[in-house]
Amino acid sequence: MPVIIEPFRIKVVEPIALLSREERERHLAAADYNLFALPAEAVTFDLLTDSGTVAMSAAQWGAMMVGDESYAGSRSYYRFEKVVKDLTGYRHIIPVHQGRAAERILFHLTVGAGSILPSNTHFDTTRANIEYGGGQAEDLVVEEAAQTASEYPFKGNIDLQRLDDFCRRNIGRIPSGMLTITNNAGGGQPASLENIRGCSRILRSHGIPFILDACRFAENAYFIKLREPEHASRSVADIAREIFRLADGCTFSGKKDGLVNMGGFLALNDDSLASEARNLLILTEGFPTYGGCAARDLEALAVGLQEVLDEAYLGYRLATVRYLADGLTQCGIPTVRPPGGHAVFIDARKFLPHIPARQYPGQSLACELYLSGGIRSCEIGSVMFGRQDDAGRFVEPPLDLVRLALPRRAYTQSHVDRIIEIGGEVAVRKDQIRGLDMTYSPPFLRHFTARFRPASR
Repeated sequence: MPVIIEPFRIKVVEPIALLSREERERHLAAADYNLFALPAEAVTFDLLTDSGTVAMSAAQWGAMMVGDESYAGSRSYYRFEKVVKDLTGYRHIIPVHQGRAAERILFHLTVGAGSILPSNTHFDTTRANIEYGGGQAEDLVVEEAAQTASEYPFKGNIDLQRLDDFCRRNIGRIPSGMLTITNNAGGGQPASLENIRGCSRILRSHGIPFILDACRFAENAYFIKLREPEHASRSVADIAREIFRLADGCTFSGKKDGLVNMGGFLALNDDSLASEARNLLILTEGFPTYGGCAARDLEALAVGLQEVLDEAYLGYRLATVRYLADGLTQCGIPTVRPPGGHAVFIDARKFLPHIPARQYPGQSLACELYLSGGIRSCEIGSVMFGRQDDAGRFVEPPLDLVRLALPRRAYTQSHVDRIIEIGGEVAVRKDQIRGLDMTYSPPFLRHFTARFRPASR
């Protein structure tokens, strides 16, 4: 592949940790083999998440300096509100400190015992907030999503026939239908505009509100431009505006495609629901013109929402992910194909067939990547989504993946080349990697704080 040219210059740098394997072994054991518990100073390549890890631009830092920190009616809020309304078209823009706060407010007001919400694939915090309210999260992603080697271009699509049947069977129990773009838990895969239109049409025919999890809307819109020929001549901004207008609202973490370290919003068209959401916001997050954010956060987010639609940036972003995925594939490491928009997802179950799901092959591989080269990644599989059924039997999820999420504008091609080298070193000794036993599991979002030890056999 040609050299990937970052469409920016670097003005600020920070050192990264260069530890020995022995030092990393001590850190991993002290963290009970959970990479979330590692101190950042012990990590060389931090690919745990792309959430809030972005390097902000000079324009964003400049905007922060004019932040109006008035408690109510801040100028910064109205600038932020205008940018979001112009992009999404929604009537009510409610700032929050991050996406899961938007989910918590929305589901607290709409989800109760017996509720059931369909989506392509609910991500971890979405599912947890639904289940905490007594509801059930139902994944209706297309069958191609489970075929990690397939080059099907839109594995984030929701199965429209299943969605229609689901709505018919459960009418009266569905407070809203959702779609995650791009589909994070399914490999960072996009949904097509044709599919989003179909999802909107079905939900509205049943009188069900349509809510987007829009954290990576720009990457999804760019995939539509690249992979749906009829939209090739449209701008990414134009595609994004249509996507938002097909739905009735969205939850949004600015820490992804908002290009900021903190911030987000809940956007709605429903006047009554928005009024209730603002009341709850005041109780738990802050006044409606700042939510859980400082005004400077809102200023940076307003700029980020415009910068993220730059097609030169998006082309660089997707090229970097593709370069990493192709490099690991050449090393013999199977990844979800085609590469997604924000991360590379390793098929750990296929890579480590000798480790059963109940010994967490994804978590085992994540630990080995850290030990070998200081890479911190995130398991998306039997730790995150595995469960016990009513009979106490372990129920494994469809896939065991390891996500290498690339922070935006933070690493260069030489960093990615070294990550590929480390992957090749791990591939050579993959048969020696042992599974893990879980020694502690919290009731919700267990991957954040679970503890492990090497399996006895």
